[in-house]
Amino acid sequence: MTTADLVFTGGPVFTGDPARTRATSLAVIGERIIAVGHDEVRELVGPATEVVDLTGKLLIPGFQDAHIHAVYGGVELAECDLSGTTGVDDYRRIIAGFAADHPDHAWITGGGWSMESFEGGLPTRQLLDALVSDRPVLLVNRDHHGAWANSRALELAGITADTPDPADGRIERDADGHPTGVLQEGAAALVSRLVPPGTTADRVAGLLRAQALLHSLGITGWQDAILGEFAGRPDPSDAYLAAAQDGTLTARVTGALWWDRARGAEQIPELVDRRAKLSHGRFRAGSVKIMQDGIAENFTAALTSPYLDGCGCATANTGMSFVDPEALRGHVTALDALDFQVHFHALGDRAVREALDAIEAAVTANGRRGNRHHLAHLQVVHPEDIARFARLGALANIQPLWAAHEPQMDELTIPFLGPERAAWQYPFGALLRAGATLVAGSDWPVSSPDPLAGLHVAVNRAEPGATDGRVFLPEQRIDLTTALAAYTAGSAHANGHDDTGSLRPGHLADLVVLDRDILTAPPEEIADARVEQTFVGGTRVHGA
Repeated sequence: MTTADLVFTGGPVFTGDPARTRATSLAVIGERIIAVGHDEVRELVGPATEVVDLTGKLLIPGFQDAHIHAVYGGVELAECDLSGTTGVDDYRRIIAGFAADHPDHAWITGGGWSMESFEGGLPTRQLLDALVSDRPVLLVNRDHHGAWANSRALELAGITADTPDPADGRIERDADGHPTGVLQEGAAALVSRLVPPGTTADRVAGLLRAQALLHSLGITGWQDAILGEFAGRPDPSDAYLAAAQDGTLTARVTGALWWDRARGAEQIPELVDRRAKLSHGRFRAGSVKIMQDGIAENFTAALTSPYLDGCGCATANTGMSFVDPEALRGHVTALDALDFQVHFHALGDRAVREALDAIEAAVTANGRRGNRHHLAHLQVVHPEDIARFARLGALANIQPLWAAHEPQMDELTIPFLGPERAAWQYPFGALLRAGATLVAGSDWPVSSPDPLAGLHVAVNRAEPGATDGRVFLPEQRIDLTTALAAYTAGSAHANGHDDTGSLRPGHLADLVVLDRDILTAPPEEIADARVEQTFVGGTRVHGA
């Protein structure tokens, strides 16, 4: 008689399988699920079977993150970490303390500061100079689309009042034209390219630090959204390949190769070569990341009409399209013909439209090749483009945590979009009703990688713990089952892991035990749940 290696019993089990959405027992042999059901599964228990009694706790498919920067996040955990607070006095204390504790560091690097902490979203070099003046300091902001430098860093980079803005960024300046210390988008690379890049060992340590954190949150796989040198940051590909080759990579990882926006189609053969070299074990690199625009808070997200100023009047600025839209259509068509997935950063409504236009050009030229192109972030989507996702088979890659009232939204975004466009933000419900496939991610370290917090906001359109009763565009809420599917089967589909994301016989046993059944709990308590155990391929990677 066949006996299982691992049996979960005492349910509930959320399978994500439309044929049987709920069960109470599940059995595993080796890496794969062999049975899902009820009392009959217990017949597979033998003398050597490990039995996990759920005692009413919820078993679900492993979460997958469809847009994350795991190596960057893991490395930053060991740097000057300003995340977790928005207080300027806290920033002063943390920066001064880190500099004092690391006198051997030639540079002070890290980040996580919030734009909402400073008037106009802009800190100054003078604040940093008062804390650290003998060494260069460069701290990226929470969204990683800007950086804060002290005077020493600007001096080393040769940035003065006479330095022109790069094509893909902006040097913030005071009334006299002198740099203030904030470098937006590609301008950050003017300084970051001088930062010592670290070693492969440093990046592997960051990856393993991140992997432990992500497993503790129930994440069994992800898509790393930038493999390549970006804004002066080193390529994390070596860390993934090293960990995949020595077996320390326990997660399933898809890598998105960085599209150098300063170059064109001549880089495609290099991407083909890198795809072949960077696929080993649980790591593959079959996606290409194209960052089409910036972010709304620093007015670089690409919009179809101008941003407003503080008085509500139209400006001359409609944001940045980093890749010429016509060229983009050709590049995506060529990548699609080579069976690359294209992973777009598309935040403003013009960038979303340009990405969809490029996918449409590829479908027209190549037919439907099933390459699962996806658009991440989708902050502002023009209503006329909602239905195009389903028609083109473009996946909607959502970051639910951002779809809530908080200072960066209320003070730095809504006033400059105006009421009509503000109502087009994060249209999860509209995309779902139009038939789009939702996949989900966090963009960590931009925001928390915790899927339970993301689920909470997707369902409630309010941050965990919010007490003011405000709901951000309530018509765009989605139900918990749909949100859970986006974080499991949806992201598994985007990441190309077709035998994960749902619990059915033959699928890989990527599993998570939550400490409660969130499907029967009140929606406002979703974020209170915790991950107790995480399994990848039937092997426990987190928990008792």
